[in-house]
Amino acid sequence: MREIVFDTETTGLSFAGGDRLVEIGCVELVNRVPTGRHYHAYINPQRPVPIEAFNVHGLSDRFLADKPLFTDVVEDLIAFLGDCPLVAHNATFDFGFLNGELRQCGRPLVDMARMVDTLTIARTRHPGAKHSLDALCSRYGIDLSARQLHGALLDAQLLAQVYVELTGGRQITLGLAVDTPVMRETPAEAPARVHVRPARHFAASDVELARHAAFLKGLEEPLWGVPASS
Repeated sequence: MREIVFDTETTGLSFAGGDRLVEIGCVELVNRVPTGRHYHAYINPQRPVPIEAFNVHGLSDRFLADKPLFTDVVEDLIAFLGDCPLVAHNATFDFGFLNGELRQCGRPLVDMARMVDTLTIARTRHPGAKHSLDALCSRYGIDLSARQLHGALLDAQLLAQVYVELTGGRQITLGLAVDTPVMRETPAEAPARVHVRPARHFAASDVELARHAAFLKGLEEPLWGVPASS
């Protein structure tokens, strides 16, 4: 199943009040595994960035002045989003700005039925806990060292890892589906992996079996039986 995890940065909190998108970042998952494909764009909002917003994401008027307008990137964005579920944290905010921009340039809106809100999932999974992206990354041991300011693509990459944990953890990718893609993140993006010793293709020796039997006899009610002597 294909899903897109995305995040936005804006000039403020209200599209209806005149705020606009300044950045959007999207990460593709297939069967809850990052494929390595992503979409990212900075957007000229055609309005000043308030200092409060700048302090959050660090995107200044000067930086955004030569960036494309939303109308310039909308076709590539729509093509990348496709028709699959869209995952965001506090998703009504991001959907509000995305659909506001789409409406502004006369494009069809994204169906709200496609919305998957990780904030709602987190509140259900961890009632009474903190549910910010930072807090969830800390809970699940996801590296936040690269996150000095909010950034749409980095936050989407972090949220993709959080989403996998919220919906069952990395073990959900251990199925036998033949279309499960190979992980292709860069080292900075890749989640920590646990080393697993490969299975050996030869039988245990008599000495190893004897040591194992002696070890089991020293345990109180082991969960597995002591092997019969050969």
